[in-house]
Amino acid sequence: MTMSGWSADRIPDQSGRRYVITGANSGLGAAMAEALTAAGAEVTIACRNLDKAERVASSIGDRARVAELNLADLSSVREFATGVDDFDVLINNAGVMALPFARTVDGFEMQMGTNHLGHFALTGLLLPKIGERVVTMSSLAQNWGRIHADDLNWERRRYNRWSAYGDSKLANMVFGRELSRRLTESGSPVRSVLAHPGYAATGLMRQSETPVDYLMRAGEMLHVGQSAAQGALPALYAATEDVANGSYWGPDFVVRGAPASARYRSAADDQPTRDRLWVASEKLTGVTFEV
Repeated sequence: MTMSGWSADRIPDQSGRRYVITGANSGLGAAMAEALTAAGAEVTIACRNLDKAERVASSIGDRARVAELNLADLSSVREFATGVDDFDVLINNAGVMALPFARTVDGFEMQMGTNHLGHFALTGLLLPKIGERVVTMSSLAQNWGRIHADDLNWERRRYNRWSAYGDSKLANMVFGRELSRRLTESGSPVRSVLAHPGYAATGLMRQSETPVDYLMRAGEMLHVGQSAAQGALPALYAATEDVANGSYWGPDFVVRGAPASARYRSAADDQPTRDRLWVASEKLTGVTFEV
């Protein structure tokens, strides 16, 4: 199903609605914040780099506020969650990509720790305050990921930065789908939906310190992909339109285009895989969900 011609100016009136967007200090997140506030919403820009966040917020105006959140530090996640009032929509957007091996404050592999475990903990802590939906950003990289629930932190495997990134984005997909199931079974009115940006020209795609960076730059120069504002459209559609719980949205031409229903790996619907990842995530983060 393709939403032909759907663009940010078709976002329904968002007056009175409140959003929390992680990593909205640049790229896709900043584009989402700008589009949502233009439609009348109030947005909390939740991120680690407060200087960049303040610049984005000042360009938007009084409908945007900044709050510190470091997804690579569970104490920061807990502090942020404690300070947030009730709101409507959480957009789990922040992420790191193809980093050299590093660990978070809590000892998690940095990509899994930031992209999945940090958002898992944040969502669990905020869920009682969320009125309408959770939008989790996955990626085309989920297509090469695997869920190693017994080794999420690369303690038994030889580290590969691109495999680690794919694993973390498949984990986002598995988490979002399982959360939708649990919300439905608990009778909650909250929805869990997912999106991916296709190939969007953001700085995230040119920081791997590998030859792939040159391919990314070439792709941007040849306009293979799309702008951050265009890449944000599937998530904006998922966040503002009446979409089904558990649905997944991306560009209609896969790497670019208007929002459309997207395909995902069958692993995301494998219940034993879901269960193993959920249990491992709860154990590592110490966060349990009320659903």
